Amino acid sequence: MISNKNILYIGSLVNYFELDDYENWSITSLENSIKATKYLEATKNIDAIICDYNIPGNNGIFFYDWIRAQARYDAIPFILLSREFNVDVYKAAFKKQIDDFYVPSVTKSTDILMRVEFLCTHKRVKGKVETPRVKEEGYKMPVSKRIFDILVAFSVLLVASPFLLIILLAIRLESKGKVYYISKRVGRKTFDFYKLRSMRTGSDELLKKLAAEKNQYKKEEVNSEDSTIGTPCPRCTILPHGETCSPIMHIDTHQICDYWFNVQKREAAKNNSTFVKIVDDPRITKVGKFIRNTSIDELPQLINVLKGDMSIVGNRPLPVYEAELLTGDDLSKRFLAPPGITGLWQVELRGKGGKMSEEERMRLDNEYADQFVGDNYSFWYDIKLILRTIPALFQSDSV
Repeated sequence: MISNKNILYIGSLVNYFELDDYENWSITSLENSIKATKYLEATKNIDAIICDYNIPGNNGIFFYDWIRAQARYDAIPFILLSREFNVDVYKAAFKKQIDDFYVPSVTKSTDILMRVEFLCTHKRVKGKVETPRVKEEGYKMPVSKRIFDILVAFSVLLVASPFLLIILLAIRLESKGKVYYISKRVGRKTFDFYKLRSMRTGSDELLKKLAAEKNQYKKEEVNSEDSTIGTPCPRCTILPHGETCSPIMHIDTHQICDYWFNVQKREAAKNNSTFVKIVDDPRITKVGKFIRNTSIDELPQLINVLKGDMSIVGNRPLPVYEAELLTGDDLSKRFLAPPGITGLWQVELRGKGGKMSEEERMRLDNEYADQFVGDNYSFWYDIKLILRTIPALFQSDSV
């Protein structure tokens, strides 16, 4: 049995709401906010407010601000309706913390009324319930690890500086452009990642094409008959012409409903590898091949270590486009460890010249990250990985 509810509606969709299953409810419809404010001042038993965004004189968000400024209405749920989906209105409603937002053309009134009942049952008065403060404990680098990082990074840069000057000159003479390369990487935070340039300038434009052809971690192609890409939304096709199952999104020159966009996004994530590593990359210069095979191109990352962005040993920091795909608990676990110049997966497989699957790399990253759950960190484990890195520095391939 649905309990009695007294709903105030401000707008022009008087015949939109169907109360067949809500015969104990009453909806008072008013055309504008002036009449609504007078009604509220005279009535004290309002259970919820539903308001159109476009109302005479102002808009629904302006009226919401007035409602929330009155303490006596603080616990009343407020739902905003918009005739068409507008991303700016949606963002504004979200920012204002309006209880919910609907587009009547794609949402049944009964769904909105069900939401109203839920909000009436669970919504709490702001300011009356104090949320207990949880002490935020930020990540703390083990002291022994940080001291070791600073000593090693400073010492190697000091000793290698004369040789680095020669390498920088060789890079500059072979091809135009800066001798160093900066990209955004993600470890425990996003930072500027330094490397010696080993590719010709403008190489990023070729990455998508090369990734499709030569990516070491590329998964097998899926049958095109099993792909949902390019097919119309099955929910929208059964609706009358012009109606959609969810708000329409505009991407470049295309239109797609929100539901089908998210389905295709998940499908694409399944069929594409997370990591991109190009085998025998044709973008690499002659000097670049040498500094890659000897890992000299990694030396500027010692500056990242001195800055505190990275550690000598850790999980490799990822480009943003790779990191954003690691959203599952089993995938994002790798970020518990600090980003590093060398790590477990490098010494396990890179030095052996063997290929590495995406699953193997994730497993090894997670294995190293286990040290940073609780008090399991071992300084001597890092030392062992560094010692095992030395034979892996000289490799025959250009991966």
